Amino acid sequence: MNILYIDHYAGSLSLGMEFRPFYLAREWQKLGHNVRIIGADFSHLRKANPIVKKNFEIQKIDGIEFQWIKTRKYHGNGISRAITMFQFCSKLWIHAGRLVQEFKPDVVIASSTYPLDTYPAQRIKKFAKNCKLIHEIHDMWPITPIELYGMAPTHPFVVTMQISENSFCKHADKVVSVLPKASDYLQEHGMKANKFSYIPNGIELSDWNNPAPLPKVYIDVIEKAHNEGRLIFCFFGSHTRSYCLDYFIEAALKNDQKKLFLLFVGEGNYKESLIYKASSLLEPSSFAFFPAINKSAIPSLLKRIDISYVGAMKNRMFRFGIGMNKLFDSMMGAKPLLYAVEAPNDFAKLYHCGISVEAENIDALAMGMKIFLDMSDSERATLGENGKNAVLENFTYPNLAKQFLAIMHSK
Repeated sequence: MNILYIDHYAGSLSLGMEFRPFYLAREWQKLGHNVRIIGADFSHLRKANPIVKKNFEIQKIDGIEFQWIKTRKYHGNGISRAITMFQFCSKLWIHAGRLVQEFKPDVVIASSTYPLDTYPAQRIKKFAKNCKLIHEIHDMWPITPIELYGMAPTHPFVVTMQISENSFCKHADKVVSVLPKASDYLQEHGMKANKFSYIPNGIELSDWNNPAPLPKVYIDVIEKAHNEGRLIFCFFGSHTRSYCLDYFIEAALKNDQKKLFLLFVGEGNYKESLIYKASSLLEPSSFAFFPAINKSAIPSLLKRIDISYVGAMKNRMFRFGIGMNKLFDSMMGAKPLLYAVEAPNDFAKLYHCGISVEAENIDALAMGMKIFLDMSDSERATLGENGKNAVLENFTYPNLAKQFLAIMHSK
């Protein structure tokens, strides 16, 4: 098949996030399909953006064919970013016929964060003979800006996105979501129940075959903590208020600090506040903060820690489910989860791979820490192996890509 994958923010190994379109495209290509990803030449998510001289320029990047639409640069989530969305989708809509003539897609996937890309995707389907339209959801728009950022349902931007969401619910042949519990909500907006499929994020196995090494200073601190008989609880990722990292620190205070060590790896707008809080409350020998590491070094980090902390503030959006990449990384690294998230898909419970406690509850989090501190090494190892086995069975991109292909072939 010829598979046209539209994702405004699509990246690759060399460009950086986001990775899902690239990983799926690579697997489909291995299975003999022809794949082209269409993205914007600028994304705030990437560590590097492609150098593009003209609209619809085609480049082969990390073995995958990308076609770039030129859009303006922007900062933050204001009007400038919104303009790029309309730029991207309008150019794609105008040139839909040309794309169909050149590529002759059998399947078109609309997968940008926002739902506006359904319109050029529908136009591509109209021009292409027997082309199937799949809408892929990884962020729930417009309900996310309404519930998380307080935008009014009557705001023109929200109204536009809502009309777009209603449109793909009605016109897409299939809807794929990384969130397992989105179906009921989408049915309220016109989607038929049999259109819906859940395909989560997952693990690219090649990332784990030859991981980048961990910097020596990280190793030295971790080894010192282990030599002192401490259990290392690690958080890696963005240091923002939403991950309840202050609760993590206060929970440690309720345990024997000589038996544990909190390791923070990452950056974020809340990091300085967290450093101040930890310094004020905890013994200096019981915690450390380090800069973010490359994604390729995550397996090396996980190899040396004991417990992976995954927490988040209570969030109504989580009623649709969660699929944090750090979950799958931690499980693949065979590290048990200290899990404090209120969501219907509780990975720690579902796969018996950790301790699940109530979100935003310091006492419960402290008790979860104590349970791990009282466990034997073999008990913790069993939980970790359960998580790794669950990933290998359910969350690798070769398997996810085959599930997606089955949806493309289904009626």
